[in-house]
Amino acid sequence: MPVSLFILILYIVALFAISWYAKKRSEGNNENFALAGRRLSAPLICVTIIGLAVGGASTIGVSEHAFRVGLSAGWYTIAWALGAIVMGLFMAKKYREQNITTITELIERHHTKGAVILGVFCQIVIQLVIISLQYIAGGSILHAILPDIFDFHTGMIVSAITFIGITFIGGMWSASLSNVLNIILIYVGILAATIIQFKKIGSMDHLAAALPANVPWFSFIDGVGPVTITSWVVTLITVNLSLQSILQISLGAKDAATAKKGFVWGGILMLPVGVLAAFLGLVAKAMYPDAQAALALPQVIVGLQPVLAGITLAALWAADVSTACNLLLSAGTLFSSDIYKRFINPQCNQARQLLMTRACIIISGILTLGLAMSVSSILGTIMIGLSLTAAFSVIVIVALFFPQYASKAAGFWTLLAGLVLLVLWQLTPAVRIFPNVIYMEWLVCIAAYAIAAIICPAKKAVAAESN
Repeated sequence: MPVSLFILILYIVALFAISWYAKKRSEGNNENFALAGRRLSAPLICVTIIGLAVGGASTIGVSEHAFRVGLSAGWYTIAWALGAIVMGLFMAKKYREQNITTITELIERHHTKGAVILGVFCQIVIQLVIISLQYIAGGSILHAILPDIFDFHTGMIVSAITFIGITFIGGMWSASLSNVLNIILIYVGILAATIIQFKKIGSMDHLAAALPANVPWFSFIDGVGPVTITSWVVTLITVNLSLQSILQISLGAKDAATAKKGFVWGGILMLPVGVLAAFLGLVAKAMYPDAQAALALPQVIVGLQPVLAGITLAALWAADVSTACNLLLSAGTLFSSDIYKRFINPQCNQARQLLMTRACIIISGILTLGLAMSVSSILGTIMIGLSLTAAFSVIVIVALFFPQYASKAAGFWTLLAGLVLLVLWQLTPAVRIFPNVIYMEWLVCIAAYAIAAIICPAKKAVAAESN
C-alpha cells in the first residue's frame, strides 16, 4: 500500500473516531448538536474559526492564485484573519448575549417573516457555494496524492462522503474537536513543506531566476493589486460580521467573553498560513511552470519524502474538512430551525428537529457536490458568493447597535436589494461602476434599509428580546 494512501486512511479513521466520541456529547437535543450545548472553550472557539477560515480557498485557492500573480495572493487569508479579529472585538460578545441559534432569529426580532424566509434562503445559498469549493480543493488534493486511485471527480466524491459523515455524526462537537487535529496537521505540514522546498531551491535568488519575468512574484501588493486586496479585506470583514457558520461558532461559546477571546486569537494565529501557501505557489510555478494552477500546490508536495508528503497533503485535505463541516452544519441548522420548526412543524420536539438537521446536512452535501462539478476558479467564485453577506451585516449592525432605528419592513427589502444587485452584477456589466461588487452591495443595502425605514417607519417591539 502506498505510504500516502495509508496516511490518508489513518487520518480518515481518526476523524471518524473523534466524531463518534463527539456523538455522545451532541445527543439529547438540537442545541447540543448544533451549538455544542453552548459549552465551547476559548481554545475550541479558536481552532474552530481557524478551521472554518483556513479551508480550500486559503490553501489550494491561494496557491492557485499565487501561481499566477505571486505572494500578494496571501492577502486572502490575511483578510480572513482581520475579519475574525474584528468579529471578536466588536460582534462575538454581542451575538453571544442574544441567546439565539441562527442569524435569522435576530432578524425576526426586528423584521417580518418575509425577511426571515429570504434571509434563510440567502444564507443557505452562500454556504452551499463555499461548501462546493471545498469539494473542488479536496478533489485536487486526493488526485495529487494518489493519481492512480483518484481522478479529480472521484476525489471530490470521497471528500464529500467524509465531510458529510463527520458532520452528520457529531455536529458542532465533532467539528470543534476534529479541528484540534486538523489545525496541528495544517500548520506542521505546510510549515515543513515550505522549509524543505526552500532548501531544495537554495535561495531566493535561485527561486527568482526560475520564475517567468514581468510578474511581481515577490511583491505583497502589486500582483493582486491594492484594489483587489482592499476588496478582500472589506468582503471578509463583512462575512465575519454576519455569516451563519461564523455566528454559530460564537453562539457555541460558554459565555460572551470566551467567544471574544477565541475569535481574536483565532484571527492572530491564522495570519501566517496564507503567506506560506502563497510561497508554495511560487515554488510550484518554478518547478512545474506548465501545471494546472489548481493542482500546483499538491504537485509540489508530492515531490517531498513520502511520509512528509502524505502528512502535508493530509493537512491540506484537513483544511477542507474543517471548513466544510462547519458550513454543512450551519446550513442544516438554518433550515431545521428557521424553516421546518418555524413554518412547517412548529410543534416538533427536540428529537424531531435534530433528525431534520441531520437530514438537511445530507441533502446540502449532495447538492453542493453537484455544484462543485461545474465550478472552476476557487477564489473568484467564493468572493462573489460572500459579497451577499453585506445585506445581513447592515441588518444586524442596526439590530445589535441601533435597535431604536430598526424598521420592520427594512429587513426584507435590504436582503432583496442585495440579492437582485448580485444577479445584475453577474448578468449586466453596465452596473459595475465600482471595482468590486462588495462596495456596490454595501452602498445599495445601506440605501435600501434607509429608504425602507423612511417609507415604512413601523417598528417591531424589541424590548423583550434585548436582554
